Amino acid sequence: MNWANKLTACCMLLLPLQLTRAEDLLTIYHQAVSGDTRLKAAGLKLDIVTAQKEQSFGEFLPQVSGTANWSNNDQTVGDSTRSVNTTYPGKRYYISVNQSLVDFAKFWNWRRARETENVYIEEQIEAQNALIDDVVERYFDVLQAEDQLDLLRGEGMAIEKQLEQIKRQFEKQLLKITDVYEVEARVDQLKASEIEAETALVKAKENLKELTNAIPEGLYRLREDIDYQPLEGNLQDWIGMAKSENPLLRAQVSAIEAASNDVAMQKSRHLPVVDLQFNYYNTDTGYQSSRTPQTEVQVAAINVTVPIFSGGVISEKANEAQHRLELSKNENDGKIRALVKEISDAYLSSNSSVRRIAASAKALASAKKSREAKEKGFKFGLETVNDVLDAQQAEFRAKRDLSQGWYSYVKNRMRFLHAVGVISTQNLQEINDWLQKPEQTSTN
Repeated sequence: MNWANKLTACCMLLLPLQLTRAEDLLTIYHQAVSGDTRLKAAGLKLDIVTAQKEQSFGEFLPQVSGTANWSNNDQTVGDSTRSVNTTYPGKRYYISVNQSLVDFAKFWNWRRARETENVYIEEQIEAQNALIDDVVERYFDVLQAEDQLDLLRGEGMAIEKQLEQIKRQFEKQLLKITDVYEVEARVDQLKASEIEAETALVKAKENLKELTNAIPEGLYRLREDIDYQPLEGNLQDWIGMAKSENPLLRAQVSAIEAASNDVAMQKSRHLPVVDLQFNYYNTDTGYQSSRTPQTEVQVAAINVTVPIFSGGVISEKANEAQHRLELSKNENDGKIRALVKEISDAYLSSNSSVRRIAASAKALASAKKSREAKEKGFKFGLETVNDVLDAQQAEFRAKRDLSQGWYSYVKNRMRFLHAVGVISTQNLQEINDWLQKPEQTSTN
């Protein structure tokens, strides 16, 4: 070995072990928050409507404009034989101040803009809540897919081990060739299922990557000592709470109020408009610059504008606004029904998951005992190969059912809290406390 190879070997020995990165639920959530386009879009929409509200309020304030003009005017008087050329420098100043005194359309427009801002405030809250729920669902989809793949691989290894034993027994002419074929067929079926599970895992990781822009690796897993409890309280009480707490419903209430204000604004365009006007005018442009003293004009006036006829435009805009109001009310009814269905489904699914977990745990214990008994019976010729394989399959099926029950409970619980409108990062922290760091693997 030359000196270069020796140096490389020494450096490799001195390098620290690289541990597989592990990420918990909160870490994934913070990654999602920093890059979530829905949150950014909700914030930008809120900024837009806030600016629109400030614009509508600005219409109540004095509107001041000014104009200044400087010029040089030449005047020639005479004929082709004799003419007189006179130059008149000129300047002109004009200032106008207008203040609304009575304008109901501006008032209702400001009210409409204020309610519209409330709509987007609630939609921003909903975007935050939806992200929490989405992170939990996609995170546990990955864990569930990993469990399914691990269990299929474990079942495959168990059957392959069984296949080796059966082949040895066949060589001793203790079993028929059909028994070997039966086990091989099951091995092939599991390999096909394993391919599907690998595809499902890749898809689940890609779904989570969509939120974080990073492939998840070494996710924290659920502990096995969690005491899964059903949701407390009466379902109807939860539904009643959702009608006041759910941000989407609050947004819809504000949208209805905004539409109602729009109707009032359009109808108020039939009413007179009163404003206060002050003008200051000072000019000596052209011939006026030769006159002394200079003339200043100051005007103070109260203007009353009465709409008489606009071709039916105002009336039709009022009709349009009224239809939009009815549309908002109809959408609100639809959202309430959908929300009641979502809450009921998540509530019942979460609580049924608790019973499913308990039943699956008992089924797993029974399946394990049955498999052990079948294997012992097979050794003494009391059970067939199919009996043993069926028992193994039942045990792994019970493991999958138990695993799915865990993840179903967590996802339905968060979906329920999201639907009610009380989901928060505290709930995320609670779920995160149920996780444990996976065993780290090291590589040189």
